[in-house]
Amino acid sequence: MREFGYERAFDVSGAVALLGADPDARFLGGGTNLLDLMKAGVERPALLIDVRELPLDGVELTDDGGLRIGATVTNSDLAAHPEVRRRYPALAQAVLAGASGQLRNMATVGGNLLQRTRCGYFTDLSKPCNKRAPGSGCPALTGEHHNHAILGTSEHCVATHPSDMAVALAAFDAVISYETADGPGELPIEEFYLPVGETPHIETALPAGALITGVTLPQAPVAIHSRYRKVRERASYAFAIGSIAAALNVQDDVVREVRLAYGAVASQPWRARAAEQVLIGSPASAEAFAAAADAELAAAEALPENGYKVTLMHNLVVAVLTALTEEAAR
Repeated sequence: MREFGYERAFDVSGAVALLGADPDARFLGGGTNLLDLMKAGVERPALLIDVRELPLDGVELTDDGGLRIGATVTNSDLAAHPEVRRRYPALAQAVLAGASGQLRNMATVGGNLLQRTRCGYFTDLSKPCNKRAPGSGCPALTGEHHNHAILGTSEHCVATHPSDMAVALAAFDAVISYETADGPGELPIEEFYLPVGETPHIETALPAGALITGVTLPQAPVAIHSRYRKVRERASYAFAIGSIAAALNVQDDVVREVRLAYGAVASQPWRARAAEQVLIGSPASAEAFAAAADAELAAAEALPENGYKVTLMHNLVVAVLTALTEEAAR
């Protein structure tokens, strides 16, 4: 491992200034992803700037009835917060579906948003990877890709984004706040993550030198009736092969409002806008749910070994929306 320096920041402006003084520096939250990448040699920062002491560890109600979540809130504290559990249950469920209790105790909201793909070619320095070494190629296209993307891919990358939390945040239109040397800024989560295109190594629209300071969830009454479901290859401590965050409002057996986001199918949390459009005004039935799932998945471009994800996501949509409909009827 490359030798590196360590600094602890105690205020946001100081943290941003430290990063600005060293382009090879990285912010350190819980380190649950960054330190693994350093051990593998993928990340080689000259300086780690510890941001865990910054005053960004609160969860607060906003004036419009939403929530403001600080960037250094741990995943465990986020999932356990009573207002998160009450107002956005799918978010709490998504966080609890990720990693082990020990990792959730360390991992932070800001770090979770910025975690890198778990594609084996990305973490193997003996293999090419456009996300790690731009222009070197994507061996997953013809190699091991059974858990790779089926939506929004390109010939340059078919890796998936690993976060469970970000899927729920995408369903609820989260806004990411950040600070730079030029002042604060915000990005809606749908603009925060970039499509792979020809530059898969550029993963977010976060400005250079920026520190994530928090996440705001707008008021969303439909989110009270929400659920997160994750499918994985073993019962626990595994990344998803497919997941869904869903919220549903049904009145008189008709879908009045719906939120859908998919995980483990693209390089970013995938907001299922086409499926949502099909469902609004449709009967709350298995047939309508299936039609909505098919509308979104019509754009899927599966590889030889990951075509099963199309069927998997179709079934997940139908199952979760059916469960939410039955729950609302009780």
